[in-house]
Amino acid sequence: MNPIAFTLFGIEVRWYGIFIAIGAMLAIYFGEKLIERNPRIPKESIVDMSLLALPLGIVGARLYYVLFEWEYYSQHTSEIFAIRNGGLAIHGGLLVGAFVIFLFSKTKKVQFLDLLDMIVGGVALAQGIGRWGNFMNGEAHGGPTDLPWAIPVDGVMVHPTFLYESILDIGIFLFIYFYLSKRRKYPGELSGAYLILYSIGRFFIEGLRTDSLYIGPLKTAQVMSLIGIAIGISLLINVYRHKNTDDYRLINKNT
Repeated sequence: MNPIAFTLFGIEVRWYGIFIAIGAMLAIYFGEKLIERNPRIPKESIVDMSLLALPLGIVGARLYYVLFEWEYYSQHTSEIFAIRNGGLAIHGGLLVGAFVIFLFSKTKKVQFLDLLDMIVGGVALAQGIGRWGNFMNGEAHGGPTDLPWAIPVDGVMVHPTFLYESILDIGIFLFIYFYLSKRRKYPGELSGAYLILYSIGRFFIEGLRTDSLYIGPLKTAQVMSLIGIAIGISLLINVYRHKNTDDYRLINKNT
């Protein structure tokens, strides 16, 4: 596939950036829709927070990738900022994004987990859309396979792992937004579900990929997935254990 969508005033506009932009806009849209059901958080919080979280999240995703590929980038420093060519690690973006949201919630005096719940569904959708940017760049694919849905890469039929994760992410969005959010009683429920579902799926999908980042002999994304599962389970246990305290109060008491 041609990674360049079109050229504008001599500047190449790549599909990778277009898909990221579409995903970000939809994440904001659906986050605002959820906040309409939540009177404890001002509706403008999503846009205000996004002005910080989106650019800093992209920076975090790039730094994460560059750090784990430093052996290459230390010899090609001019490519460190060439994000249009790919090379964004979602775990880096999620870590920085969550930190920005935490600081934003403290500044605006809203509950962190309550605000995070309004965002995670849209984030999953954005991830699912963004994976198609990987497809256009010819990256994030798996090893050889003879399955009927395999795609050709350099003359070899391989697992379309970008597609597997896109289906996973969009499925998580549909589950959180159209089912779980309507049954949410306590802040943190949606965030915990996202962490567990995404991390389980990513762990197995990462096992098929051939372009993974590594920590020694271990795939970084699989290590982060195990950590994500543990955090998600701990979060839900904490939510239900303290569901009647001020921090995890019943939502319908505040509506």
